[in-house]
Formats: sequence, structure tokens, C-alpha cells
Amino acid sequence: MSNERLRSALLARGMTVQDLADKIGVNPKTVERWITQGKVPYRRHQYATATALNIDVTTLWDDSRMVDSATDLTKAEIVTIYPHRHNVPPGLWRELYERAERNLDVLVYSGLFLSEDPLFLDLLKKKVRGSTQVRILLGDPDCEAVRQRGIDEGHRIMDGKIRNALLNYRPLSESHPEIGFRLHATTLYNSIYRSDDEMLVNPHVYGIGAYMAPVFHLRRLPGGGLFDTYANSIEQTWGGARQVTDRDITGA
Repeated sequence: MSNERLRSALLARGMTVQDLADKIGVNPKTVERWITQGKVPYRRHQYATATALNIDVTTLWDDSRMVDSATDLTKAEIVTIYPHRHNVPPGLWRELYERAERNLDVLVYSGLFLSEDPLFLDLLKKKVRGSTQVRILLGDPDCEAVRQRGIDEGHRIMDGKIRNALLNYRPLSESHPEIGFRLHATTLYNSIYRSDDEMLVNPHVYGIGAYMAPVFHLRRLPGGGLFDTYANSIEQTWGGARQVTDRDITGA
């Protein structure tokens, strides 16, 4: 029986059999047998394929042993859990981003505490001078999701917090246009702070501010799916976000 899930995953990523074979270091005929004959690869090749296609390994092969193994790996991706954001060690945010070499992402509504940190702003300047892709995603201050978040938290000033953050970032965006700044209008379920294969995830909890909600420190492991779930959320939000305008900052 053919493996249509693997075939579909390749098509969704725009990859050929040859592309996948080259990426994971196997013969393309071997990959072809995985698809057309439903052959099950060695476990190391299953994990490598899942990583290359950015998909959970159990989506491609439903071997019960793989399900158990993937579950264990996903648990192992959790470095630690902080009960509230204010319990996160103050220096951890910068330490995490200091290690970034490829990806430095911030997905928030305002993330005002970061925009007010001059050391963080200096870090962004340093990173963007190298090979690191820097992307800052803030909430659209005029969108309904942001308005509702302010109501849910009981202060109704989320739009103002975002404009303050934009104002703090403005000198940086003008002097370093290679830093990506965009606004999104999504209902944000989690604030996500990513540095390469590490991230801090701050779930949003109805009725309380983000600083009172828990924070998960995650580290990506091949075969685990938790990190990639949140990383994919960043990509989807970035793809639907828009550029910042002067009106967004002034509100006029």
C-alpha cells in the first residue's frame, strides 16, 4: 500500500523525491519505495524525513512505537515551566536571543517590556548586522482582536501599549530597515519568543494579563512536535501581517 501522506507532504512543501533524498542522505529510489510501496524506513530516517518536511513523524508513519517515542520526545522538548511570566529570570530573555544565529522572532500584541529594554534594542542591532533574520510581530492597534484583548484584561488600553512599543522601536526601524516589523490582526493565543531552536511560549489566559500567565521554555528535538507547532504559528502569522505605517504609531 502506498504512503499517500508522505507523497502529500512532499507536494505541500514543493519538494521532489530527489530533494528529500538529498536532504536526508539516502538514495532517491529508497524514498520512492517509501511512497509507492509503503515501505517503513529505519527510525533515524523517519525522524530525518519528518524534520525535513517540518511535520510530526506520526503523521507520516503510525507505528505505535513511533507514537510512544514521539510523545516522549515532545515531553523532552520542555526545558522548564514557569508559573507566571514575572517568574522568568530577568536575564533569560536576552540570554535566549543572544544565542540566536539564524532566527530571532518576537510574536506578541505589544511586548512592551522588551521594547523598553535598551539592551534588547542594542542586541537587535548586533544580530541584524550578522546573518540572523530578525522579525518583530506586534498586534494591529486598530483591529478587533486587540480591542477585545484589552477588554478581556480589564484595562482597554492594549492599542495604546502597542503604539508605545512602536514608538520605542521607531528609531531602530528607521536606522536598521533590515529588521522586519509587521502588524498582525490575529487572535493571539500565545506570545512567542523564538531564538533558533529555543523559544519561550507565554499562553494567554482569559481575564488576566500575560505577565500573570505561565511560560514554557522549549527546545527543539528531532522527532518532537511541540516546538514546531509554535514555530509554524509564527510563520503563518508573519505571512498574513502587514507593514507598519505612521498612523499606527500616532493613531491619527
